[in-house]
Amino acid sequence: MNIPLVDLKANYRSIKKEVDTAIQDVLDSCSFIMGPFVKKFEEDFARFCQVKHGIGCANGTAALHLALLASGIKKGDEVLTVPNTFIATTECISYVDGKIKFVDVEPQTALINIDALEKAITKKTKVLIVVDLYGQMPDMQRIREIAVKHDLFVIEDAAQAHAAEWMGHQPGFYGDIACFSFFPAKNLGCYGDGGAVMTNYDELAEKIRLFVNHGRTTKYEHMIEGYNYRLDALQAAILDVKLAHLSKWTDLRREHARFYDRNLPSKVGRIIEAKGAKHVYYMYEIRVQQREPLMTYLKQQGIECGIHYPLPLNLQPAYASLGFKKGQFPVSEQLAQEIVSIPIFPELTDQQRQFIVDHIKKFVSQ
Repeated sequence: MNIPLVDLKANYRSIKKEVDTAIQDVLDSCSFIMGPFVKKFEEDFARFCQVKHGIGCANGTAALHLALLASGIKKGDEVLTVPNTFIATTECISYVDGKIKFVDVEPQTALINIDALEKAITKKTKVLIVVDLYGQMPDMQRIREIAVKHDLFVIEDAAQAHAAEWMGHQPGFYGDIACFSFFPAKNLGCYGDGGAVMTNYDELAEKIRLFVNHGRTTKYEHMIEGYNYRLDALQAAILDVKLAHLSKWTDLRREHARFYDRNLPSKVGRIIEAKGAKHVYYMYEIRVQQREPLMTYLKQQGIECGIHYPLPLNLQPAYASLGFKKGQFPVSEQLAQEIVSIPIFPELTDQQRQFIVDHIKKFVSQ
């Protein structure tokens, strides 16, 4: 048996006719830049997220950059975030000359330690970037209360959290801005690069729309210098097709996760779903001491695995000049040594998931 970590081919086959029709509609219209397909997806995704404004953009990194630009951050302002995330989260802080400041995470959820977050806030702290890792939101109600108390701007890095919830609310409800990526492997992924910025605030939406498309209000009238961060119309049309299936796919991911929860051996640790959260399982994470031997064994059986992420950002060569030290964020560093992503995608079959569980059991019983 051959089981990929994410099966993009199976996903495409399941909606091939719809996707092919949508692509043909764009080609027939020749409306490739901005236009009706982008507008429709923006409106549909905002409605899905129950957020007032949706602005499509080039990718998830652009979404984060746009959010920081809209926040009004100034050179040297502190931005708090976590070290166990993809570098896009912090690259964008550097883009706006902000100061990267890390807060460690909780071992059970791999999400930000809110007690540590509150202690880390200083007079220089202006923005929080909260990462909804693996498809789960932290206690955003408490984070919002802390942000209000300290007058902080809250950005939700929801690149892995399409349809996730905290106490019934999706990204964009608690934060000033939520940022999404539509990288192909995401729960809602396009066939290239794509992203979106979501907000309930009119003024922020207006700023972001200017930044996305060269700062212009008409074709040749530019209110500010902006960026070419537009979402491609072909990708928007594809995303709009896939959006109609996202709730069903989310239910399937959660069903597979429950199967893993019930059937994986107790010797295998895992990232839990917190009470109050609706985890959408962009990745299903287990924790093991013998990671490399396990991954080698599973690969031999035809089971693909991954590591998200093997080196926390505080230890990345790119940030050596910032003075972070090994051992400074012990939970993130421990997770980086133990975490394994095992296959989870909507089209995963009963036979495939049983095969995965059986071989993990076999390995840990040796």
